[in-house]
Amino acid sequence: MTHTVDTGCLICGQELTYAQSARAVTCVLCGSRAMSTAACPSGHYVCDACHAARGVDVIERLCAASSSTDPVALATELMRSPAIAMHGPEHHYLVAAVLLTALDNAQGQRERKPADLAEARRRAAKVLGGFCGTHGSCGAAVGTGIFWSITTGATPLSEGCWGQSNRITARALFSIAEHGGPRCCKRDTYLALAEAVAEVETFTPGVAWTASTPRCEHSERNRQCLGERCPFHAGARAK
Repeated sequence: MTHTVDTGCLICGQELTYAQSARAVTCVLCGSRAMSTAACPSGHYVCDACHAARGVDVIERLCAASSSTDPVALATELMRSPAIAMHGPEHHYLVAAVLLTALDNAQGQRERKPADLAEARRRAAKVLGGFCGTHGSCGAAVGTGIFWSITTGATPLSEGCWGQSNRITARALFSIAEHGGPRCCKRDTYLALAEAVAEVETFTPGVAWTASTPRCEHSERNRQCLGERCPFHAGARAK
């Protein structure tokens, strides 16, 4: 039987450990085999697809129905859902999805959303869980590049939008790196969104979207919370 947990192993709730080298593992939910650096002390392994499956469905459905032009508020609403774990690869899709939704709505292009969201989901699925630690590229930041590449139709042969997509990702990565580890998918999501909004407003001046000021609602769920060192922590904002 699986247990509902906010962090750690999805099967038993124990804290995951991470090795420097990957080992062969088998997903206890679907039976797929993979190589992974993550491990549960009891030997459980849940693949990225099973880990994120319910969460990405919720993200796609809510964004498709939303009329919001505020990606931060939309991300906050989504992260309140019990389908979104404290940490997990669903955040890579969440970042791209809320940005696409807010911009499509702001530009009066709601008819684009279904195709945009489906394509973002496909691309984000290739950004593995733990990318921040194993590849030095937080998936939340990569999500900003996915967003802008879809919005502009960028390909490897593009000119201006190729550079813009990489610049958005770079700015998000730099901000995430400046705040340091260990990872927090909520903090990194908010940091990535802030940089994406700022960059898009330089590329597309006067875009009619908004970005509310985030305030973390998940500190007590995060075993590695930075506390007042996080800019979104209630204590930090009170100073």
